[in-house]
Amino acid sequence: MDLGKAQASVMVPFEAMHKAASASGALDQKTKELMALAISIVVRCDDCIAYHVHDAIEAGATREELEEAIGVGVLMGGGPGMIYGTHAIEAVAQFLERTD
Repeated sequence: MDLGKAQASVMVPFEAMHKAASASGALDQKTKELMALAISIVVRCDDCIAYHVHDAIEAGATREELEEAIGVGVLMGGGPGMIYGTHAIEAVAQFLERTD
């Protein structure tokens, strides 16, 4: 079942909020994606990590910027953040392999 169809009244506004929150403003899209990556580590969401690594790279983030954002996520997430930080490092390697 497609969640967007099953819960359109929830998903359509959520997608609109996502687009608005991710759009460049005082913070550019790359910065927002790096922030979202760090938060993804803290909330322990593997799918979110992959999504935001991909979108940060698409927005122009470098390996070094991604690694620093991962470090912030680990800092804010404590021990569990360290485990999910390793998941994020793996995602960076996988997505950057595709662009090489």
